[in-house]
Amino acid sequence: MSFNIAVDGPAGAGKSTIAKQVAKRLGLIYVDTGAMYRAMALYMVRMGIDIEDEEKVIENCKNADITIKYEDGVQVVYLNGENVNAHLRKEEVSNAASKVSVIKEVRAQLVALQKKLAASSDCIMDGRDIGTCVLPDADAKIFLTASSAVRAKRRYDELTAKGEVCDLAKIQADIEDRDYRDMNRENSPLKQAEDAVFVDSSYMTIEEVVDTIIQIAEKRERGNSVSWK
Repeated sequence: MSFNIAVDGPAGAGKSTIAKQVAKRLGLIYVDTGAMYRAMALYMVRMGIDIEDEEKVIENCKNADITIKYEDGVQVVYLNGENVNAHLRKEEVSNAASKVSVIKEVRAQLVALQKKLAASSDCIMDGRDIGTCVLPDADAKIFLTASSAVRAKRRYDELTAKGEVCDLAKIQADIEDRDYRDMNRENSPLKQAEDAVFVDSSYMTIEEVVDTIIQIAEKRERGNSVSWK
């Protein structure tokens, strides 16, 4: 029986960064569901498919073979046999991923893979609807968030550190727009699961957030008859 931790929250809340560290400290597999949607968005961008044309996206999504493998302890996302890790964090792909992810047929295709990964391994999985839809029976659920201003500044610092020229105000506007889309989409909207623990990371260090989630997970583990150790 596997032990699963679900981490949900809005864009830029630090879910991936936190989940990776929790996975490393607890010896869990980290499943970045957002990377899977980004890979689908990357496919659409590369194929020149209009993200707003839902019928075209549905028609072409089945041609995107997206798989996750672990190589030397690192998650690698493959799109039709190509390692696309280096392309998934581009702003164009991020914005397209938010739009692609609302399409029911796309979600069904990727959620099936996510459920299969969780059923076969002790893992921590992050996204927008993990605790509510993908892993409703997860052993521990976290809703991780931060203010839009804090999330925008984090993203701005990340991009400028890579030498990219960007506008902080535009980044915050994009984040707030993405929040609205994610929370109001028809299929699997972003919301806190009833049994999830709310964690606001706005004024917390990464280490503090990681410690908090580990404490929650260990408490839930003691209440169950399973152990990942």
